Formats: sequence, structure tokens, C-alpha cells
Amino acid sequence: MTIRLGDTAPDFEQDSSIGKLKFHEWAGDSWVVLFSHPADFTPVCTTELGLTAKLKPEFDKRNVKAIALSVDPAESHQAWIKDIEATQNTVVGFPIIADADRKVSNLYDMIHPEASATATVRTLFVIDPNKKVRLTLTYPMSTGRNFDEVLRVIDALQLTDGYTVATPGNWKDGDDVIIPLTVQDPDVLKQKYPKGYTAERPYLRVTPQPNK
Repeated sequence: MTIRLGDTAPDFEQDSSIGKLKFHEWAGDSWVVLFSHPADFTPVCTTELGLTAKLKPEFDKRNVKAIALSVDPAESHQAWIKDIEATQNTVVGFPIIADADRKVSNLYDMIHPEASATATVRTLFVIDPNKKVRLTLTYPMSTGRNFDEVLRVIDALQLTDGYTVATPGNWKDGDDVIIPLTVQDPDVLKQKYPKGYTAERPYLRVTPQPNK
């Protein structure tokens, strides 16, 4: 199954490190970062889950819940969490889905047979409170993800959901933003962008970031 931007994230019920979990019910009205890792007790994954745990205050500020997945059983996850907490000096405060039957992995197309016939690649989804998929990222098994980029994109998504703007390349929270080409009426421009804007070209209009 291929999941595209704007699709409803498939619901599922599956075992996890915190017990049986119904995904949509667990997500509630939060944004969600759902990410897979190839296997428990592996080095790159240990650092990734440690980073995610340490970012909990940043996720909380953005109304984001994190949830991981691998094809190992819940008992393995629970044992591995102890290692993550000991080696990464953190507390894992999010669930890890136990996908031993590959149900969720196949539902979200996380197993790429040319990379591995059994383990998931490093897939990541950002899902909004309406359960719509807003971002997909896929990394190879050998490359750890950049979770600063995940936070950056969530900032951009939440900003552009609230205001009629787009974000330029390498944008970070607080930087100038772009006025979409769909906004042309002079009165609408004054109303929506009271701080004014500069235009190096008619199609390239830059304005200060609106106050969130």
C-alpha cells in the first residue's frame, strides 16, 4: 500500500510496549510522528529513540505525540527501552509498536524488499490531528534520521495551516516567509500581511513571519 500526502493515515490495533493500542484513539487530537526502525538492540536505532525521548518537551510544545515501530515483540521492546534509557541518559516516554506479524509495516509500506525482506526501513510519517498524512520521509537502514528537521517541518506545517504563507528553503521558526501566488488582490495583501512585503520578482514576495 502506498501512502501519499493528504491520505488518511490507516488506523490499526496492535500490541506495543505499553500494551494493546488503537492508533487513532491513542493519537486523539494531537499531531503524531510515527516512525519505524529496523530492529531492537541495534546501534543507530538506539540513538534515534534516545533523541526522540529527549525531544519530548519540544514535541509537547507543538502538541505532538511520538510512536515508534519495529517487527520485534513487545517483550523485546520493554527490555531494549532499559538499554536506551541507560545508554542515552533519557526516559523513553512514548510507545513502540510490536509489529511481529508485519501488519502495520505492510499497511504503511515500511518494508522495502530490496533493502530487507523482513526488517523495516527508516520510514517516518507526520500525521495531523485530522489523521491526514502531512509528511513522509524514508531513510536507509545505515543512516540515522535528523530529528531537528522533523521539528522544523512540523513548525512549518503548523504555521502554514494557520496563515496563508509558504516557507522558503532552509526556513526556521522566526525567519521570513513567502506569500503564495494565489494571493494577488491588493486589499487582501494589506489585510493578510500587515507587516508589508518585499518583492524581488512579482512571483517572489517575502514577508516577516506572522506571530503564532
